[in-house]
Amino acid sequence: MRKLRMGMIGGGIGSFIGDVHRKASALDGKIELVCGAFSSTAEKSKASGQALLLPEDRYYGSFEEMILKEKELPVDIRMDFVSIVTPNHMHFAPAKLALENGFHVVCDKPLTLTVDEAKRLEDLVKSTGLHFALTHNYPGTPMVKQAKAMVENGDLGKIRKVQVHYLQGWMATAVEDSGNKQAAWRVDPSKSGVGGALGDIGTHAHNMIEYVTGLKVKELAADLGKVGKGRLLDDDGNILLRLENGAKGTMSFSQIAVGEENNFSIRVYGEKGSLEWHQENPNELITRWIDRPKVVYTPNGHELYPKAIAASRIPAGHPEGYLEAFANVYKNFATHVNSSLTTTKIETPDYPTVSEGIRGVQFIHAAVESDKQNAAWVSLG
Repeated sequence: MRKLRMGMIGGGIGSFIGDVHRKASALDGKIELVCGAFSSTAEKSKASGQALLLPEDRYYGSFEEMILKEKELPVDIRMDFVSIVTPNHMHFAPAKLALENGFHVVCDKPLTLTVDEAKRLEDLVKSTGLHFALTHNYPGTPMVKQAKAMVENGDLGKIRKVQVHYLQGWMATAVEDSGNKQAAWRVDPSKSGVGGALGDIGTHAHNMIEYVTGLKVKELAADLGKVGKGRLLDDDGNILLRLENGAKGTMSFSQIAVGEENNFSIRVYGEKGSLEWHQENPNELITRWIDRPKVVYTPNGHELYPKAIAASRIPAGHPEGYLEAFANVYKNFATHVNSSLTTTKIETPDYPTVSEGIRGVQFIHAAVESDKQNAAWVSLG
């Protein structure tokens, strides 16, 4: 086992998500940043490389240059994988080139702009045997893993109903017109794709449902809104869901909900009990039962399943949240990649893969199509 060497695409100095990925990947000491193409311009990429104290010959002017030049380096020096932290429209091309040249990939969500692109990446992953992680970070939270394990173990019985909401308020005003780069590309269809808030946070909500319940969303009926004046993409929406076992679900997401910060929660109702988790209070999993009192689970508490325990780093009562959940994706990815270099093989990786990426892109396009048809029911394919 050794540290994996990471190359970063996008995420230059001043980037919110780039800084998150760097901190998260380094948290467990399994990964080190060795190179990067941090911006769409060589000058900005160089400035970021210098600020991150990388050697002069390890920051590059483009992702193409980085991937091809890193491939030429000795095996014990070159990067092992790329981390793609660019706007949505710049996920497919670097991921494709990295896989074609023998590098594993970690990619931000949504995976690609189109379902066809997503499936092409899946084909490459299968044909190359390389590993691909998608950074839906919330399933990395210990209490979300506990929720999934309880459902898998049948503790709640057959799942009957699911409710999820993801509410933010940071785009309640026209922040895209005031120099906010994060907002500017999210309202641009050429960079964001066909979904706005749908692709940004709706995909997290969809992934959370399928992760915790283990059930695929079979059909949906979506009512999307463009509340901001002149916006071309959705910034609000409500969706009805039908899960593959016959359970019903509802989803509400918004980036114009005034006063909300990052209000992400899920409720799952089964025959024997229910569970409830809130991202803004991530250390508690609330469960209610048909035949016994309410139970609140916490990290390092009693009656936790192994994967929940493994996802926590510090003693009970010490808050773990967003960064630690992100770090669990990287930790489990690094463990999986390292296992492929040894005789200890991991058959089922504990992180979102390219398959979850395809599901997310299918979800976006199905919801947009449903909205165009006045919230008609549409299959996810």
